[in-house]
Amino acid sequence: MSNQIKKKSGLGRGLSALLENAETDITSRETRPIGAVSQIPLNQLEANPFQPRTEFDQAELEELASSIKVHGVIQPITVRKMGYDKYQLISGERRTRASILAGLERIPAYIRIANDQDMLEMALIENIQRSDLNAIDVSMSYKRLLEECSLKQEELGDRVGKDRTTVNNYLRLLKLPDEIQAGIKTGKISMGHARAMINMDDVADQLELFHQIMEESLSVRSVEALVKDKKQGTRSAIRPNGTDWDPEVDRITEQFHQLLRTSVHLKNSMSGKGKIIISYKNRAELERILSQIGEA
Repeated sequence: MSNQIKKKSGLGRGLSALLENAETDITSRETRPIGAVSQIPLNQLEANPFQPRTEFDQAELEELASSIKVHGVIQPITVRKMGYDKYQLISGERRTRASILAGLERIPAYIRIANDQDMLEMALIENIQRSDLNAIDVSMSYKRLLEECSLKQEELGDRVGKDRTTVNNYLRLLKLPDEIQAGIKTGKISMGHARAMINMDDVADQLELFHQIMEESLSVRSVEALVKDKKQGTRSAIRPNGTDWDPEVDRITEQFHQLLRTSVHLKNSMSGKGKIIISYKNRAELERILSQIGEA
């Protein structure tokens, strides 16, 4: 990220000027130059208070530590000066943790001066650029950049290398119920599934479809068709993955639907065995369905 990018600072003008002016910086008399890579002691480094990432896989850290023991730290971390012999991490916490595990005393670091808003923005953007980040964590990082760094969506897109539509699609995920957001984070459903469900207005319908996706392993295309039909007031004959279409099964499914007045799905195997899946929104509807079955 370019040091030339200017933005509104959350700090007072006086303190911001001190941090960004090497001549008045209290650390300017240190021998390690600003803008250079130096080996700094790990015991002089403190954590980034703006780090958006809170979970680190221990097995992956140990694997990285083993690599560091052999090859060293290939990519320097980035730090800011805080005082004499004192630094604060801007980016590279995973490398720092692994270096400590590897028994290193020093770590290569790119030293720069940054104010608190710079710190937050750089930490969030580095976090977004990780390939293993789930869609909800990306969305939360985008939200923080907009709200805490006073960026507009166009500016945010420029910072992260995404167009405004992509940024907006991520932000819309945060409107989904918590249960569905948790499902995205744990990989139970994809962002494609989630984007289809965003177009449903009713939270109960979203949750019903979320459970149906997991129960029947529905594809994104199937979910998009169900959402479209729901909005148009029609019903799709979506068959579960791995089964062949059978008009007789469709006929029976429709009879169940007419009888129980709820979503019913039949999983039918080639051997003739199968399952009947009856969906309900709440306990009251479950009681109603049970009564309907009893009367039948």
